[in-house]
Amino acid sequence: MIAFKKIIQLIILTFSLSVFAQEYQFKTIVDLETSSVKSQGQTGTCWSFSTTSFLESEIYRINHRDIDMAEMYLVRATYDKKAWNYVMRQGKTQLSEGGLAHDVINAVASDGLVPQSAFTDIFGNNKIYNHSDVVPAIQKILDAYIKNDVHSKYPHWKRVIDSILDEKIGKKPPSFFFDNKKFTPKEFAAYLKIKPKDYISITSFTHQKPYTKFILNIPDNFSNGSFINVPLDSLVAITKKALKKGYTVALDVDVSEKGFSAKYGLAVLPDTENETEIYKSFTQIYPEKKVNAALRQNEFENYNTTDDHLMHITGIVEDQKGNQYFKVKNSWGNNSARVGNNGFIYMSIPYFRLKTISILLHKEALDSKLHRIE
Repeated sequence: MIAFKKIIQLIILTFSLSVFAQEYQFKTIVDLETSSVKSQGQTGTCWSFSTTSFLESEIYRINHRDIDMAEMYLVRATYDKKAWNYVMRQGKTQLSEGGLAHDVINAVASDGLVPQSAFTDIFGNNKIYNHSDVVPAIQKILDAYIKNDVHSKYPHWKRVIDSILDEKIGKKPPSFFFDNKKFTPKEFAAYLKIKPKDYISITSFTHQKPYTKFILNIPDNFSNGSFINVPLDSLVAITKKALKKGYTVALDVDVSEKGFSAKYGLAVLPDTENETEIYKSFTQIYPEKKVNAALRQNEFENYNTTDDHLMHITGIVEDQKGNQYFKVKNSWGNNSARVGNNGFIYMSIPYFRLKTISILLHKEALDSKLHRIE
């Protein structure tokens, strides 16, 4: 009798899963202008590729122009700040390829913008970016200066670091021509009406009071950037509202979950620990976990959620069951053999709720009360 009951239960479970599981059929709700999908290659510069893509969409929104901007120019400018920070903290801080969206905005404020046509990138042998030797090269110089081991050899560490970055990433052009006009990088940013002070970073954690600004203590926040803290439901609502108003959103998110797949172009949070079922969720709709603020905070504090990748939200899609997903532009290329959805990821709302570290967007996409938070 017990064996028979188990068989009946298994039949019911199998039937219920087969009824629920359906192949994805997506329809577009919001689809905003964005540039083509790029590849960051073998570098940890997703923060620049994602936020530069975000700025390209901002340039289109403001000026109605498609302009390919130089991601590596902003990386090059940010390394200057990383080196300074490392020296001033006497090496007692992280020095890595990583960064956050506000680092790009800070680089625009200090160094302006440059179109791709005016910046000479340094590629690897196969025309693929590879920065594996950048940090080791500059850290060697900085550590020597800090320890004073060979101080006479590096009395002007800035000059040495500049020469290394010029060689391995590219030289910062003092000026260039665009539209038959000569610009400095700062003049070009002003020409495109990109104002760094107009961009705001937002997050959602319970260890800080809501609707306050605080420095988020994560490894890549070397520049001590501040974030406005909002409730979790508000984080989702702000993102949806911005997209519906025509504003794209830069996204910092954890992509280490088993439910994230570049191959299938999908990020979901199936309510199961069974790896077979998780794999099936890349092709069929499965129930997802309910994510509240407590679960999100716990995943952050136990290091299951980390700031390991940045991307660019450009739209909203919906499956046939009414579940919505953010359309997220990645920077791992668009080779259809390896990357689903032409280099975009359809990220479910539960995944976004659990794994988002922060977003960055134009202040006009926000309610005015958030502008006044100090």
